[in-house]
Amino acid sequence: MNTLEKLLSRRWFVKAVNKEEYYQIKDEIGQYQDFLSEKLGYHLIVNPYVIKLEKIPAVPENWMGIMEFTEPLEYIFFCLVLMFLEDKEIDGQFILSQLTEFISSTWKKETVDWTLYQNRRCLVKVLKYCVGCGILQVYDGSEDSFKNDSEADVLYLNTGVSRYFMRNFTTDITSFISPEDFSKEDWFGMDEDRGIVRRQRVYRRLLMTMGVQRTQETEEDFSYIRQYGKRNIEKDFSQYLHCELQIYKNQAFLVLGEECSMGRCFPEANSMSDIVLLCGKLVRERVEKNIWKPDMQDVVFVQENEMLSLLEECKQTYQAGFVKLYREMTTKEFCRKIMDELQQMEFIEKQDGQIKINAVFCRVTAVYPADFEVHGQSDKE
Repeated sequence: MNTLEKLLSRRWFVKAVNKEEYYQIKDEIGQYQDFLSEKLGYHLIVNPYVIKLEKIPAVPENWMGIMEFTEPLEYIFFCLVLMFLEDKEIDGQFILSQLTEFISSTWKKETVDWTLYQNRRCLVKVLKYCVGCGILQVYDGSEDSFKNDSEADVLYLNTGVSRYFMRNFTTDITSFISPEDFSKEDWFGMDEDRGIVRRQRVYRRLLMTMGVQRTQETEEDFSYIRQYGKRNIEKDFSQYLHCELQIYKNQAFLVLGEECSMGRCFPEANSMSDIVLLCGKLVRERVEKNIWKPDMQDVVFVQENEMLSLLEECKQTYQAGFVKLYREMTTKEFCRKIMDELQQMEFIEKQDGQIKINAVFCRVTAVYPADFEVHGQSDKE
């Protein structure tokens, strides 16, 4: 994994956590700065505490939240933790009870009852996330003790990088009323050079998403890809990443080679990706047999019960090759799990009471070998 792949794969590099890696990134970062700033419009933060590439997407995606968090309360607690740390000295220590008192006194909307297990569990999840990404270090004690006992305490050290977690905005955001306002802010003041804005938007779309689907909203970007794809875009990306740009009538994808290791890609080396690929095969079969008919943009719309029927077929047909976890799931559990994964990966979307199957899903397919029923279970367990 080269330095650019690391920058794109990780949130940041904290000196207090891994000093050797921090200095390695700092020494090698110069060769990528022009590409990051000119082609992607990304801001690079380098200071004595942290190195961070602010990876702003062209459009928000399902997977761009903090995947460790599952409840709104966890996001609220996390924001309050960041507020608490603003007034703390770098390398300063504090105890958990100071933080809980701050949360209780600052969050006026509700009274936080720390005797409730649910509240303690949410805060513990947030604290473990903060430790995992380098915002905090545990000096004494364990978060799990607080989960079981509201009187338990933990001693933390503030690494000082919490102030770099949130984006720095160049304009006043207090008047923003929608997510789209934040997307527009990134190119604020660049209306006079729409060429730069379009180029950076296209490069971000290709880098940060499964691909660019040609729609009425993306027509301008897709035309740019068709005009400059092989001549400029692929050349720019392949200079730093082992990849290939594939352009079709209504889609364009950046396909990473085996030597490229960058963030979360598809397929991954796990059973879930195997199942998704098998579902993609069944989708493709229905399209080829004209059972499901794509529209002019190669997008398929089906009823939710039709999609569930396909997932059930996948389980019934191929479950002998699944690992035990998926093999022993009920059909309902299996369908819910796969539907959630397909939506997170943006292969499908729920839209107006139907399931929208994006064209990329038909291009990612796989089959088990003919004798998978004999060898599948032993190979995967």
